[in-house]
Amino acid sequence: MRILYIDASMGAAGDMLTSALIELFDDRKKVVDELNSIGIPGVVYSISGKTSSGIAGTHTTVTVNGVTEDEHHDHHHEHEHEHHHHHSTLQDISDIINKLNVSDKVKSDAINIYDIIADAESIAHGVPVIDVHFHEVGAMDAIADIVAVCKLIGDLAPNKILASPVCTGFGSVNCAHGKMPVPTPATANIIKDMPVFGGDEEGERLTPTGAAIISYFVTSFVSIPRMTISSIGYGIGTKEFAGGNYVRTFIGEDCSNMTDTVVELSANVDDMTAEEIGFAMMMLYKAGALEVYSTPVTMKKSRPGTLITALCSIDIRSDVITAFFKYTSTIGLREQKYKRHVLDRSTVTRPTPYGDISVKISTGFGVNKEKIEYDDLARIASENDMSIEEAKRELGIIH
Repeated sequence: MRILYIDASMGAAGDMLTSALIELFDDRKKVVDELNSIGIPGVVYSISGKTSSGIAGTHTTVTVNGVTEDEHHDHHHEHEHEHHHHHSTLQDISDIINKLNVSDKVKSDAINIYDIIADAESIAHGVPVIDVHFHEVGAMDAIADIVAVCKLIGDLAPNKILASPVCTGFGSVNCAHGKMPVPTPATANIIKDMPVFGGDEEGERLTPTGAAIISYFVTSFVSIPRMTISSIGYGIGTKEFAGGNYVRTFIGEDCSNMTDTVVELSANVDDMTAEEIGFAMMMLYKAGALEVYSTPVTMKKSRPGTLITALCSIDIRSDVITAFFKYTSTIGLREQKYKRHVLDRSTVTRPTPYGDISVKISTGFGVNKEKIEYDDLARIASENDMSIEEAKRELGIIH
């Protein structure tokens, strides 16, 4: 299972989330080119390297009709310059988004995020949602941030999106309505039921756009989960904070279900025939053992003997112990617990010129393996007078 984890412990804004997601891709130029082909009127995306408190990352600049938004305002203060932009209704914004060159899923995600912002603004200002006029949040640069995040998340295709508790900042911020507390009323409405904290530096850390994106996509707020990380992204904000100002993203595979505990049971025997040992091993498998094997050993008085070993899960341990005593000559067993790391496994059926075959797919820890079931290989080889190697070559497994 693919996990996207967002570290919002320094807050979040639309441009910072965009930058942190772009960094997860190997070919960032291609990603920016794709964003610029979305078709938002007058909008051009560009990225540059930037550092924050010694941490290197990416900063995304959105230019609207030739004017860089960084020249107008700090993305951490989306409310300060509301008079720079045309006021748009939710319907105006939906119309713009629906005409863009993105998938229907990206369009619906972006519009749903705007619905969250509209509801929050409606409550904050005491007006019906239909009468909410977007200022900074409704400007083309904010549409650019939201649509970019929706597209990038769609391209990354995570199965689960998690985040840290979110820093809001504290104090006050100047906006068109005068001085407002941080988090602003709209942001405060969005972050209900979300774990948040103020942080230790005064200022606005979390914008309405950042809050709405996180509220919409994130299913759970936790510390970094058990995952095998394949890529890390840093999205640097415009405003400088002494403790740093960036969003960090991680993409990787969930390994929470790939680690378990197994019990190893073993016994030495020197008075069983080969047939008896073979039968005992078969019965240990029947009792539920995951793996059974034998090893030649030299025992006391230099006698040749056999070490019989079985691995099993904890919940069927007693059944395997019973089978050991019933089907082997041992009068004592050794037990050891081990932590086991396993790949996530599934089986798919694929058509071939020689009939359907079963393929075992194993994924996790940054690897992806495929293996044709032996019985199918053996059948194809037998039916077509081939060796196993020739069958593999015919199926394209080896060249």
